Amino acid sequence: MPNDVLYNPVFNALSSGDLHFANGTNSVRYFHEEVSPFVGFPDGYKKGFDELHDLLPEGRRVLYAIPIPIHPPRGWKLAAEINGLQFVFEKAKSATPITTTPIELNESHVEEMIQLATLTKPGPFNSRTIEFGFYHGIFEDGRLAAMTGQRLHVEDYTEISAVCTHPDFLGKGYAGALMQHQIQLILSQGKTPFLHVREDNARAIGLYERLGFRVNRKMNFYFMKRF
Repeated sequence: MPNDVLYNPVFNALSSGDLHFANGTNSVRYFHEEVSPFVGFPDGYKKGFDELHDLLPEGRRVLYAIPIPIHPPRGWKLAAEINGLQFVFEKAKSATPITTTPIELNESHVEEMIQLATLTKPGPFNSRTIEFGFYHGIFEDGRLAAMTGQRLHVEDYTEISAVCTHPDFLGKGYAGALMQHQIQLILSQGKTPFLHVREDNARAIGLYERLGFRVNRKMNFYFMKRF
């Protein structure tokens, strides 16, 4: 099994940079559902979902990320399966100068952030997701037009997440500007940016490749509900 930390990014985040968010045990870890639905176990651990079933209440929704395909485990109902790709930043390429200064987002913006994420569906976003930190946005006409931020902090890697633009403001380069800003921020923190994207999201993949990201591996995402 690969020994790089991004093979199992959720458990490794909950054991390193996001340890302060960790609930559960040494072998089964999860975020508070208002932060993120992600759960994780050590590589090859076979009892993870059984133990998680004992720890979480009926109806709790979770998200599990793994490169290899799995079948829904006993006690869990599959709500959705997303085939994705994991990208890692390799080197900066020629980029368009940033002409719009991103605004740091805070608790006062959470409702707008949730609304934008609900509309554009970049991934799970809830009332405490902003606690991952370093969220920035671009406003136009008093509206949150685009945003991005950080999510998993896995040892020397930091995930860029919630990259989204309101449909009314597409084509203005906002996502690219926010991505460039986030890349420079993460590099200044001494970390390497990485991210996940649906494998059928050609528009986003094209942007990430232009900015210097390369495909690291496939990553499957399983949304499940405990019953």
